[in-house]
Amino acid sequence: MHRTLFEGFDSIATMDAKWREIHGGYVLVEGNRIVDVGEDPRGIVADEVIHGGGKVLLPGFVNTHHHLYQTLFRNVPGAADRKLFDWLVFLYKRWARIDEEAVRTSAAIGCCELLLSGATTTSDHFYLFPHGRGTIFDAEVEGAQLTGIRFHPCRGSMSLSKKDGGLPPDSVVQTEEEILTDCQRVIERYHDSQPFSMLQVALAPCSPFSVTPDLMRESVKLADEYRVLLHTHLAETADEEAFCLEKFGIRPVDYMEELGWLRDDVWFAHLVHLSPADIDKLSTARVGMSHCPSSNMTLGSGIAPVASLKDTEIKVSLGVDGSASNDTSNMVREVRQAMLLQRVRYGADALSAREALYMATMGGAQVLHREHEIGSIEAGKAADLIAFDLSRIEFAGAHADPLAAIVHCGADRVDLSMVNGEMRVRNGRLVDESLYDLIPRHNEISCRLIEGR
Repeated sequence: MHRTLFEGFDSIATMDAKWREIHGGYVLVEGNRIVDVGEDPRGIVADEVIHGGGKVLLPGFVNTHHHLYQTLFRNVPGAADRKLFDWLVFLYKRWARIDEEAVRTSAAIGCCELLLSGATTTSDHFYLFPHGRGTIFDAEVEGAQLTGIRFHPCRGSMSLSKKDGGLPPDSVVQTEEEILTDCQRVIERYHDSQPFSMLQVALAPCSPFSVTPDLMRESVKLADEYRVLLHTHLAETADEEAFCLEKFGIRPVDYMEELGWLRDDVWFAHLVHLSPADIDKLSTARVGMSHCPSSNMTLGSGIAPVASLKDTEIKVSLGVDGSASNDTSNMVREVRQAMLLQRVRYGADALSAREALYMATMGGAQVLHREHEIGSIEAGKAADLIAFDLSRIEFAGAHADPLAAIVHCGADRVDLSMVNGEMRVRNGRLVDESLYDLIPRHNEISCRLIEGR
């Protein structure tokens, strides 16, 4: 079995329970697992030795919320300055044009960008199923698998169209029977619950304003039957709160409680607009949260109260969210945004660089219920590792604290990335150079979809 020794790094940030940082130590990988972590590598025999002078080694980041197809719709004129509901209505008719090739290509491009920026595991919330596109979820899985990233696709859904009081048009919604039948199909085909799995499926009705209460309840039943996780958007905007009050007579978190969604195998994207009572309920249920600071800033949705959640039982992670509301899929930038945004709301001591990095690593692993496999550098865990090169100009003068420099000094890409024991990035470039060939075709598809050609 192939053995890789990482040694001589300026710092190894383990993100273990003690937040241990090892200076000049080593990590030994055998096959797809970490088998040893320590301070003195002398006497260790390996097939490959990676010297880390001037670099910092971390566990790979875990991105817990994305919409990969939206890499095709970045920077769309007319969308950039709208709030969420108006933004969605503007883009729905363009998104309705996607097909299998568009989804496959955009998934690959988005995952490549994530790999280059430190994510070794990503979730994706795929809820858009234009009529007649029965295998479009399969195309997303194919695209992600081209890149070698550890993938958690969420089979999303929309069943409440505009004519029935929801937000999306008829062209992108499905019946509840269609949704539940296909959810069962994709779980049975793709979900792998084995240790160190590279592919796990979750169920993810889109949002309170795009699915029916019955679908939310039936999704819980199906998730229980197959023992998969549940995910949805929640409490993202003030408009969503107004919608829930008008349609259901209660606020979003109370609505989730009524539907049986306050459980520890659920994670919610955003959770921006929370009352103290909401926080108590979410903490008691030990739910997960995907904080998406750049998207919330772009759409003017508000600032999630992450700093005030640190001492609760809510599991907090980070997500880049869809590229149409972020315009990047850059995970390490999201770490910095999370730190800075909490300081805007709560003060300079609200969130440290290390706390933000922990949210991006172990926080994400906990949300996806994989904390025993990924999220930290410990013997027995998956060999998902990333390194940042501090010799680059943006880190000049910042070496007194190499780990914090990654966040404070604006790192934007990794020097190397290993996923499940396989090198995916070296010297800041994808190891599989053929993936770069997808960019021209991705741009062609994007222009066609945006312009309606």
